[in-house]
Amino acid sequence: MIHLVWLVPVLPLAGFLILGLGRNNLSKALTGLMGSGVILASFVISLLIFLEVKQEGFVPVTVSLSEFINAGKLQIPFAFQVDQLSTLFLLIITGVGFLIHVYSTSYMHEEEAPHFARYFAYLNLFVFSMLLLVLGANYVIMFIGWEGVGLCSYLLIGFWFKNLEYGNAAKKAFIMNRIGDLGFLIAVFWMINQFGSVTFGEVFAKAQGTPIAVLTGITLLLFVGATGKSAQIPLYTWLPDAMAGPTPVSALIHAATMVTAGIYMIARSNILYTLSPVTQTVVALTGLATAILAASIALKQNDIKKVLAYSTVSQLGYMFIGLGVGAYTGAVFHVMTHAFFKALLFLGAGSVIHAMGGEQDIRKMGGLKAYMPVTRWTFLLACLAIAGIPPFSGFFSKDEILSAAYAKNPVYYAIGVAGALMTAFYMFRLYATTFLGDFRGTAHQKDHLHESPSAITIPLIVLAALSVTGGLIGMPEVFVKNGHLLEHFLEPVFAASYKIQQAEPAPASKELTLMAISVGVALLGALYAWSRFRKKPDLAEATGFGKVLANKWYVDEIYNAIIVKPLDALASFFNSFFEKNVIDGLVNGVGRAVRYGSRQIRLMQSGQVGGYVLLMVIGMVVLFLVQIFFKK
Repeated sequence: MIHLVWLVPVLPLAGFLILGLGRNNLSKALTGLMGSGVILASFVISLLIFLEVKQEGFVPVTVSLSEFINAGKLQIPFAFQVDQLSTLFLLIITGVGFLIHVYSTSYMHEEEAPHFARYFAYLNLFVFSMLLLVLGANYVIMFIGWEGVGLCSYLLIGFWFKNLEYGNAAKKAFIMNRIGDLGFLIAVFWMINQFGSVTFGEVFAKAQGTPIAVLTGITLLLFVGATGKSAQIPLYTWLPDAMAGPTPVSALIHAATMVTAGIYMIARSNILYTLSPVTQTVVALTGLATAILAASIALKQNDIKKVLAYSTVSQLGYMFIGLGVGAYTGAVFHVMTHAFFKALLFLGAGSVIHAMGGEQDIRKMGGLKAYMPVTRWTFLLACLAIAGIPPFSGFFSKDEILSAAYAKNPVYYAIGVAGALMTAFYMFRLYATTFLGDFRGTAHQKDHLHESPSAITIPLIVLAALSVTGGLIGMPEVFVKNGHLLEHFLEPVFAASYKIQQAEPAPASKELTLMAISVGVALLGALYAWSRFRKKPDLAEATGFGKVLANKWYVDEIYNAIIVKPLDALASFFNSFFEKNVIDGLVNGVGRAVRYGSRQIRLMQSGQVGGYVLLMVIGMVVLFLVQIFFKK
């Protein structure tokens, strides 16, 4: 099946073209069937490829489709790389993506047929772009997919384009990602200059003989791109605003596509980062800062989707901690488990919003467990998973990262545990305020409360099962000998980096102690939030330091003050002065000069014969002088 890997991205691309071009003629039923069907077909092919790749002795395969760039010595083929890492991401993208498509058939059913088809066309294009990103056998093909997911995020965040606020959120996401993408692009040109190639195999082979300063520069620039796509400090503020799009879009962005792009890129480039210790430290510190900052903001958010958005930023921080300390398998493991429980959380939030008639403020909810049992129980399981409570999936991936962080620097571990405490607290604050206690909405909302239809609840149940059991493929050595199946599967991808690092495994007693501390802290946070908010939700406006957190540390206001407003002032200057007085003045001046000149020349046409004779004589003299001048 590997030779048919090109079908995996082509099927969603075909879905995009058919749905986009035929949006005015396709019924909703056919649109939903086609939009979801092409993703299911891609998932089936990906699964068959995975079964081949997981066999012992598998050697990575490069499937070259055509020549893409041929300029002198630079050869860049349009090729796909099929190995353990790309195959794992194919399953995540198409598997979770398919569930989100099915969910969308019900969630977006109120949209008019052309917009319904437009929505699914965008979703298909989004999945295609992400598949292209993870399949590319070189950085140029990866960059094409990289830009594609940026475009699709703009289209989907601003899907309801008549709403100015949603349009601004889409522009914000697009522009902030372009800032990061510039770093990626410069790194690609630097690679071409340094290595004469952008193909992964050739770049990684030549990297080990490259000066550390050069590798540090390249990897830092790549990391700038990752901070944009994966919403790390300072380019993270677009992601919470991305909640302007439909809720299934939020699930797709946060769980299966865009925000995992930066993690994938660094995991794919692991040998470059292992050879660049300075960059690794920068990655780890950025992840730590982002994890703590975003978690602190989530403590005081009241919009159900904003809580989850800042939760995603924080969890991405943990993935970067893993990458920064060299725990590449742990970071990818957390990408996988996070895809399960974060998709479940967003789709659960969408189910709640659907039942509440569009209401997103958790202070106006409460008591929903009686009306939405499936949503309630699946949401609870997701909260347990993200909080890192055993035996749920998040426990295994989070603790693998924290254990590696401790081995690198105990301070990293302490900060990571503090983030875990806040994670457990804000997630169970969200759960208790939404589902427990008394209902606080309007009488009209209460009369219409109901469990969501099966197209919504079935994906929730499937994702809940994955959130509960997904961590079992990464059982630590202290629990089951050779139980970390994912580590064994990904070993060929990270073998060179792990050989350089030569990290000694922690003693079993120490690993168990670290687990006990992190789990104990998470349980304290969860139990305190449960007891604190199940009967007395936090309904009052935040004050004091809580107001700082509620206003997101005023980072957006700071950005507006030091970046947006100066740029607006500069643009206003160019518009009001430079454009009108210089550009318009120059263009209009040419017109005035021509008009003035023609008016003066017109005066020569006086109708007097004497004047014409004089001009004739002057012309003869001029011609005579020119002739004499050229003869000399």
